[in-house]
Amino acid sequence: MASGPGLTLLSGPANAGKVALLLERYLEALDHDPVLIVPHGSDVERIERELLDRCGALLSGDIGTFDDLFERIARAGGESNPVATEAQRQLIVRTAISATSLNGLGASSRFSGFADAFGTALAELESGLVEPSDLQGDLALLYTAYRTELDKLGLWDRDLLRRHAADRVAAELEAWSGRPVFAYGFEDLTGAQWALLEALAGRADVTVSLPYEPNRPPFESLGRTSQDLSSLAAGRIEELPPRYGEVAPPALAHLERHLFSDDPPAAPPIEGALRFLEGAGARGTLELVADEVLKLIRGGTKPEEILVVCPSVERQRAQLETALSALEVPYAIEGRIRIGKTAFGQALLSLLRFEWREGGRHDLYGFLRSPFSGLTRAHVDYLEGRLRGRGISEPERVVEETLKLRGQPLRVLDDFRAVADPLAAVRRLVRTMIRSAYGLESPPVGDDAVLDLRAHRAVTELLDELQRWIDIGGALSRDELYSALDRASLRLARGDEPGRVAVTDLLRARTRRTEVVFLLGLEEGSFPRRQLGSPFLADEERRTIDETSRRARLARPDAVSRERYFFYTACTRPSRRLYLVREASTDDGSPREPSPFWDEARALFDSQDAERWTTRRPLAQLTWELDKAPTDRERLRSLSALAAADEPDAIAYAHANGWDRRLDRALHAFSRPTRLTDPTLLEELRAKATFSVTELELFADCSSMWFVERLISPRTIDGEVDARLRGSVAHQALFKFFSGLPKRVGSERVEAASLDEALAFLRECLAEAIEGGVWIEIGELQRRELEESLWRDLEQFVREEAESPLGLVPRKFEVAFGSERSAPELQSGLKVDGFSLTGKIDRIDVDPFSARAIVQDYKSGKTAHSAAKIESELRLQIPLYMLVLRDLVGMEPLGGLYRALAGERKARGLLRAEAEEDVPGFSKRDYLGEEEFWAQTERAKEHAVRFVERIRDGDIEHDPKGGFPCPSWCDLWPMCRVARS
Repeated sequence: MASGPGLTLLSGPANAGKVALLLERYLEALDHDPVLIVPHGSDVERIERELLDRCGALLSGDIGTFDDLFERIARAGGESNPVATEAQRQLIVRTAISATSLNGLGASSRFSGFADAFGTALAELESGLVEPSDLQGDLALLYTAYRTELDKLGLWDRDLLRRHAADRVAAELEAWSGRPVFAYGFEDLTGAQWALLEALAGRADVTVSLPYEPNRPPFESLGRTSQDLSSLAAGRIEELPPRYGEVAPPALAHLERHLFSDDPPAAPPIEGALRFLEGAGARGTLELVADEVLKLIRGGTKPEEILVVCPSVERQRAQLETALSALEVPYAIEGRIRIGKTAFGQALLSLLRFEWREGGRHDLYGFLRSPFSGLTRAHVDYLEGRLRGRGISEPERVVEETLKLRGQPLRVLDDFRAVADPLAAVRRLVRTMIRSAYGLESPPVGDDAVLDLRAHRAVTELLDELQRWIDIGGALSRDELYSALDRASLRLARGDEPGRVAVTDLLRARTRRTEVVFLLGLEEGSFPRRQLGSPFLADEERRTIDETSRRARLARPDAVSRERYFFYTACTRPSRRLYLVREASTDDGSPREPSPFWDEARALFDSQDAERWTTRRPLAQLTWELDKAPTDRERLRSLSALAAADEPDAIAYAHANGWDRRLDRALHAFSRPTRLTDPTLLEELRAKATFSVTELELFADCSSMWFVERLISPRTIDGEVDARLRGSVAHQALFKFFSGLPKRVGSERVEAASLDEALAFLRECLAEAIEGGVWIEIGELQRRELEESLWRDLEQFVREEAESPLGLVPRKFEVAFGSERSAPELQSGLKVDGFSLTGKIDRIDVDPFSARAIVQDYKSGKTAHSAAKIESELRLQIPLYMLVLRDLVGMEPLGGLYRALAGERKARGLLRAEAEEDVPGFSKRDYLGEEEFWAQTERAKEHAVRFVERIRDGDIEHDPKGGFPCPSWCDLWPMCRVARS
């Protein structure tokens, strides 16, 4: 070990013992109160434990990050300013942007992402010790404005504190007392870190560990750092030889020595030390990983000795949680999560969006439904169900109707609104929320509760930061407070929690040592990762600043070489086994190319050997093989899949394991008995004396559809402008129009001469129909869209009425039969073999000179059924309505028409050929001879009788008209449990 001021550089490949040697020298220097710098705060406790294992007690020395050291040096000088927190810094950045008159960037500065991008660039400039005078253009103006705001508030940011600390060590003798310094885990040094090391090396013995070997591709990105440290070391360089083979199998040692080599030597046998996993789709790939992890744990590997490394933890977090939780693998995901992703933060932001950002019903009820509101879930479901059913979404109306339904105030909302100061209001709110969720009756236990409490603490600390901001004269609007809460994050977990598999990113994995490592994302586009440039600092500009500024270190290493280094470090973390994992295809089966890193690793070994240690899970493999399924749940899924191919074997497996009942349910999930057997229900159906024509027509479409829609009668919770509502409004508008037409224009028919007046009347009728027929609350824009779309259809319909050659006149409208509201002669309905048919005829057009007429039925869609379709598709309305016309109304039916209100609006139906002169102008195929006409009408009545007999017998089947598969438009299949293609 060198003595005296200066820097000693320990270099060598991964696992050469550099860190171990550095820690050994740290212990040797304990008498001099040394300082050890580690890369992350999470590393401090781990290194302390490792040192205690070596020496038993640590009575001197400090262990911390670079920022801990900067803070200690800066504060020791006495002349220092408070440091702006991250939330305060964001506010200063936004203030600087708004106070700066920009040229080229003026248009972009209006967007929220501009401040985030500038904040990132600003951090790079300051950590690189770049001054505003080193820059030009809008970036220089913004940087100057930012510094001005800091000075005005009497604050430093974190980077100014670092600069002050480095400058103090360089200029003041008392700033450092000669304590030895040891550092590791820093491949890229910022300008401030480099300045501090340089200053310390002139005052004390500094030892730095750097993973580096000259002329090796994995270390190409560290060339500048190595060159600068070597220059500063001035010959005090200790190059350690490779030693990975002493702690790892030969295959892993071979990978470390020859990764990215152009001409590698022959490889040793893999012997299971290196394994390749290929899965189809993200979930399939991660399930493959989870299965291997579970096997390792069951085989005796401690969970904390397994490390899962992802190129992007945030992108894969949800899928990892699903895969690992499904197999009951204990895990801890390192990193940070936004508060808004926690249950506590989500509820808080939902209420703030509703109150401050013109949020809707879903925002308020997102909060009320959470346990933090103090209301029961059933009560909130009832309230929101009533509001959703009426389509109420405007904020004022949501609160108004909620209070009416509750019959008492929303105390949490009243308390929040009672406090004028936004910061104080949020502080009061979060205190109320946590008390509502957790108390003596529901203490905070479990992982979810711990996360909620940590989110509450993070929010409280943020509010304290913002209060200090206000105390020093800063301004804080509601939007700024909301944005600060939305951006705030909290740390998820430590990566070395006992009994848990650690999931971490490439950066944090560099300093970890475990027995087993899974490296994910080895498909093209995932790793190497795509590098995003800064809109403020192009690569050329970075190099220019570095050349003109002696202290700046802005230039980035080549992105691909940097990714090579991360791949190399991840591959050298395990001491026993390395898994390389990639998605071979997307979830929809499209192939994905492997990462070049995947190919580099496989190329180092014999192709047959690499293939031997490759496990693949194709997209078609939806379940595990039965004897390899990792959990009971997966075994049952595998058993169901086996039953589809070999039912006897599946039944034997189930019987042997006591799964008989579960398998039986799975086998008959889509073939359950459908006949109604409940005595009470059957008695009720047999006693039913009236049936509507439309329900029998629905029964003809599918008896299960009739059962669900008419007997169970489920309803959607959300009131919306759907096809049924549109049809109802259109029918009502036409009723008002034709019934009021004689009084308005003096004619029972629409005449060409009075068409303009008729259309004006139609517009009035449509407005009245919308006013009285739309029972849900809709906005002005939605109302206008409804009105204009219906107007287009109805206007064209009326214009065609004016051009129609039909001599009959519309005289009867909405003719109901079989109900108490019907005319006396129609109240009994149409009697048919022991029951009565009920319904409503939209319109009857009458011959002015005789008791002859036709029936018309409006269809709000584009379909009107021909005579042939009426027969083949069992359309019952027109045939049965004509019997009502003959037997109840007392008029001779000339035919019946379906009138489509949209599309081409062609009228089709069932017409008597002998009356073609009276009802001219329709399709020739719809005119039937007398015998055929009345036979088809009688067959419709026979169908009605047959359907009623089936209903009374409870004869319900899965019998969609036309056979299987079910029509695509039917959305009832989850209720009747029919398999869909």
